[in-house]
Amino acid sequence: MSMLKLAVHNFKTSFKSYLSLIVSLAFAILIFYNFQNILSSGVLTSLGESNTRNIEIIIQVITFVLSCFILFFVWYSTNVFLTKRKKEIGIYIFMGLSNQKIGKLYIIETTMIGLVALGLGIGFGVLTTQLFQMIMMAISDISVELVFSFSLQAVLYATIVYAVIYFIFILKGYINIVRSSVLDMVSANKQNEYVKTKSWILFLKSILGVIITGIGYYLAIKEGGIEVMSNVLSAVVFVVVGVYLLFGGLIPLICQKLADHKNFLYRKERNLWLNNIIFRIKKNYRTYAMVSILMLCSVTALATGFAMKNRYEGIVHFRNTYTFQILSSQPGLKEEYKEVIEKESGIAYSSEVALLQLDSGVVESLYQNQYYGILSYSQVQQLAKDSGLEFAFEELKEDEYISVSQLHLMSFITDNTLVTTTINGKEYREVEETSIPYLGYFQEKLDLYMVSDSQYQELLPLGTLMHCYNYKLSDMNHFESTQDTLKNYGNYDGLVTLDPNSNEIEWIKVLYSLCVFMFMVFVLASGSILFMKLYNDAYDEKERYQILHKIGISKKTLKKAIINELRFAYLVPLFVMSISSYFSVHSLAKLMQTELLSVNLTSVLFIYLFIYICYRLSVSIYQKNVGIK
Repeated sequence: MSMLKLAVHNFKTSFKSYLSLIVSLAFAILIFYNFQNILSSGVLTSLGESNTRNIEIIIQVITFVLSCFILFFVWYSTNVFLTKRKKEIGIYIFMGLSNQKIGKLYIIETTMIGLVALGLGIGFGVLTTQLFQMIMMAISDISVELVFSFSLQAVLYATIVYAVIYFIFILKGYINIVRSSVLDMVSANKQNEYVKTKSWILFLKSILGVIITGIGYYLAIKEGGIEVMSNVLSAVVFVVVGVYLLFGGLIPLICQKLADHKNFLYRKERNLWLNNIIFRIKKNYRTYAMVSILMLCSVTALATGFAMKNRYEGIVHFRNTYTFQILSSQPGLKEEYKEVIEKESGIAYSSEVALLQLDSGVVESLYQNQYYGILSYSQVQQLAKDSGLEFAFEELKEDEYISVSQLHLMSFITDNTLVTTTINGKEYREVEETSIPYLGYFQEKLDLYMVSDSQYQELLPLGTLMHCYNYKLSDMNHFESTQDTLKNYGNYDGLVTLDPNSNEIEWIKVLYSLCVFMFMVFVLASGSILFMKLYNDAYDEKERYQILHKIGISKKTLKKAIINELRFAYLVPLFVMSISSYFSVHSLAKLMQTELLSVNLTSVLFIYLFIYICYRLSVSIYQKNVGIK
């Protein structure tokens, strides 16, 4: 039999064990291709140059993340595949085949797996191009014209990236086989299995794992100033390292200690499944840690998407507080401008405030700007009443102020430390910060301080007084005509118009949909890795369970043991992920200044549901493969 025929035969007989790997790789390639196709299809050009540029940058970043994920996933799957096949390969040597020929057999077989995954990914990617765009735009709530487009450039780019990654690990496996001895190959699937680790080593790993993970959790929720991003990055590293140490130390230690208690061990079927977990955990703990981290990435990706969506809605509401804002050095023009606007459209509400503008020479602040704006307490209170905005601040003392700031997309300062600002040599204490859009667009351009009425009067001689007149149209259909009328009127120092149909920040909504797809990729990958690992373990356990059945243990008892063993394999990574996700999402919520607990719970529950489906499939297939179905 030729190498090609033998490889095809092996591929056919083992196809079920490759199915989860092929599906996961194909799905990742499908997403990868469709992202590239969006870049080259021109579907985003209608969103404007700025939005298109931002979305392209985001897609390129996500493409890099997907490339890293495919790299990691191919590395893991080819390692599992090689270890699984080495015993069979060792038998081929006894039959007279050289290592080089067996290496060629390995290359052909793994290439077939890769080509099937690539063909399915690209094929379904091309077929679902318009569906993918429709789903992405529906999630993003963006209206663009969707057309079917086939991009050869996207196909070539996705194929080249995947092929290069896959070829690297095929070559690595070939070199491994060529350099391996017969004994190494025959005993390959028994390597790295359980050799009882000394308790003090497990205890040391456990302590380090708890401490390092705890440090990561602390850094994730720590309040901070400009160092908050470095804290978040450090938290990621600490949590990843800590999770690996927990699975490599704490969990084996707990299992061994439970096995040492005979009253616990010999009840029900614990002797069967607990010892088997201990037997395999040295080889499998990396898989459990990997799956837990992938699940954590999926929760964080979805939370990021929802946070961006919430923040987009907040920014839109912030900017649309007023339709027109007019700056004038003359007081008492509110009714005059109102009459001009009402010639074209009705007014939902209007307000005015006298803004005292100070230059940087008068103000010494933590964040230096060219200009600062001073507002009086009573004027802002009246403005809030006229515009229907919330105002729940207590009267300010002579040395106090409230910072009136903009609504940021993401805040890199998360501590609540109140600062002080010096104005004309006098120190003022910040008592609160608010992002309520009292001055709408101007809050994005100026540092605004609300002070007491008496202090406002005292500061008047130090700056320039500008009167800000704010109007919200009741009928946006007359926006353009009203805007033209105001521009032609011209009796003002500055005019700001806020188009409610502006798509300036539409790219934020696209980011939300991309995060949803990344969530799906990571969830599918985590479930597939665990499913593939347990599927392969079932073949190694076949003889053991058949022997147990022959010595008198009933199938019912063995089925319960399998259920408990697989339940442990699925629940432990879920448990670690659930705890870690609280801290990762909490950290993200601080950066985005929003509430994400409900998103955290929803995403975790979705993962639990998906993993439960994988668990039920694993139980059924595991029992069938070991011959006790």
